Amino acid sequence: MPDARRCWPSGDDPLMDAYHDTEWGVPAREDRRHFEYLLLDAFQAGLSWRTVLHKRENFRRAFAGFDPARIARFGDREVKRLLADAGIIRNRLKIAGTVRNARAFLEIQKEMGSFDRYVWRFTGGRTIRNAWRSLKELPARTEESDAMSADLKARGFTFVGSTICYAYMQAAGLVNDHLVGCPRRTAVSRKS
Repeated sequence: MPDARRCWPSGDDPLMDAYHDTEWGVPAREDRRHFEYLLLDAFQAGLSWRTVLHKRENFRRAFAGFDPARIARFGDREVKRLLADAGIIRNRLKIAGTVRNARAFLEIQKEMGSFDRYVWRFTGGRTIRNAWRSLKELPARTEESDAMSADLKARGFTFVGSTICYAYMQAAGLVNDHLVGCPRRTAVSRKS
């Protein structure tokens, strides 16, 4: 979908275009997809999404296909392996946080039946449809992301500040922040 009306300029980056055109804002319903977005958004903190997106397949390989049950069992040996992996972002705190978050994620699944059931409570079970006309209007956080952040932290998660939670909500389709005029806005709305 080569279209000048995309929400953000890709700078001729086919991977960014494909992410926007097929994935960003599509409501996630599978727990592993939720965990993937949480993991990637935590690693994005302080970096650009482009950087993380271009390392996504390396993250998938390094982090057991984003399987929280496998990651929850990572110990010192796996952490050392990840710290030596030039294909990912090698931040000791973020790697350790991912293992911690995988364990907390499994606890939510056990308590609620699924992470999907848990996380959609923050938007009343529906996608919040915004009507922004420019990227400058998009908030960095909202009341919903503040509530999600506080609850995740209380459950033992780390790297889940409100801004990270809002980026996750955008990626996972809990909010539709495709700009008015973007061809994906309506397509994503039909899926929610």
